Amino acid sequence: MLSNLNDFLIATFGPLGPLAAIAALGLVMIAATLPAMLKKRADPYAKLKAAPKPVSGRDDDKRKTLRQKSGGDKLAKYATFLEPKTEEELSSSRLKMTRAGYRGRNAVRTFHAIQFILGVLFLLFGVIYAIIASATGEISSTMLVLSVVVPGAAGYYLPKYWVERRIQSRQGEIQNGFPDALDMLLVCVEAGQSLDQGIIRVSKELSSGYPALAEEFEIVAQEVKAGKDKATVLRGFSERSGVPDVASFVTVMIQSQSFGTSIAEALRVYASEMRDKRVMRAEEAANKLPTKMTLGTMMFTVPPLLIILVGPSVYDMLQIFKNFKP
Repeated sequence: MLSNLNDFLIATFGPLGPLAAIAALGLVMIAATLPAMLKKRADPYAKLKAAPKPVSGRDDDKRKTLRQKSGGDKLAKYATFLEPKTEEELSSSRLKMTRAGYRGRNAVRTFHAIQFILGVLFLLFGVIYAIIASATGEISSTMLVLSVVVPGAAGYYLPKYWVERRIQSRQGEIQNGFPDALDMLLVCVEAGQSLDQGIIRVSKELSSGYPALAEEFEIVAQEVKAGKDKATVLRGFSERSGVPDVASFVTVMIQSQSFGTSIAEALRVYASEMRDKRVMRAEEAANKLPTKMTLGTMMFTVPPLLIILVGPSVYDMLQIFKNFKP
């Protein structure tokens, strides 16, 4: 049946008939699915539950003003399509975007919009390439499908790869600059400043060398100024950074505050441990270097060396065998 359909499409539309049929079927499926996803009806019970309680007078006007959404977000009407459906997935996506440095309220929505747009664009590029390749010469069905599917998959996963790289870069920067930040914080505390003032000072001093870490310390300082509990603020710092050293520092600070011990002494001990860990990481990277260089050495050094050393002898032996007459 499939072979008969393929022959019919080739006979009717030419060699590109099957590709055109697949492209048309994909567009029809997208066109049929998008309206159902974008025009999803809200649950009446959820709408009733989210409705504000009626109040009177000026409080009613204030309530309406506070609940009014901003009209500047162009992707708000596509929220049900561009955001995860469950609260756990949404929280995980927001945490991932925060760790990558994108703290906007609509960061998750924008990420999924870019992912969808790039996937569709790269898919169209793949279709155009497949059409051109089929018109200029014969191409197998497998290569035809791969030339369409692979660009679409690459465009879809490219934003995810970018975010993962951003997370790794920020975490590496925070991990490298954290011992220096602890040393500065220890100096500030021993000079007579409080922990909050020391964090503000450290965030200003680290803004040029470690901007990601300075930004995190500035957020901690602003949240403490806003009146949030210090333990909650420190735990948020640990979750946003995603670095084990920061999590250990937060645990030490919370325990020191709970038991009433000296913060300066805890900082001194922990800063010394962080310096030792940084030296150990540097030594570990240095010890890995010879192993990583082995493959390159074997590929690019040994063959030329063998050619230089053994090549003349092989050439002489070939000349002897060539001139040898029995």
